[in-house]
Amino acid sequence: MDKEQFKERTQSFALRIINLVEALPKEQITSQVIGKQLLRSGTSVGANYRAACRAKSTAELITKLNITLEEADESLYWMELIVKAKLVDSNKLMNLMQEANEIVSMLVSSLKTLRSKPKDSRIYNPN
Repeated sequence: MDKEQFKERTQSFALRIINLVEALPKEQITSQVIGKQLLRSGTSVGANYRAACRAKSTAELITKLNITLEEADESLYWMELIVKAKLVDSNKLMNLMQEANEIVSMLVSSLKTLRSKPKDSRIYNPN
């Protein structure tokens, strides 16, 4: 998957998160607080990945991908909490949680690859 495809995938993930948060019960303060946390982390996955794509060095790329990874994993945490608090049926979140897991896995793999390169060959070429 190239970076443009991954940008699209993370943006699609953000849109699905927005739809989920909008569908949470409005009358429950718990769902609104958790929803705001999920909205923040879920939409920042794509935003931080876009920032990573503009990194000027390998070190900056690694830093920004780490932030993206943290936000994706945090999004997964909030969705798990939504399910465990029985705010949404787990079957309705299964695909979105799987997507979050796949995004996390791809980011972990990319970071491992970047970190395994010898330091002198880590010159980042954005093209």
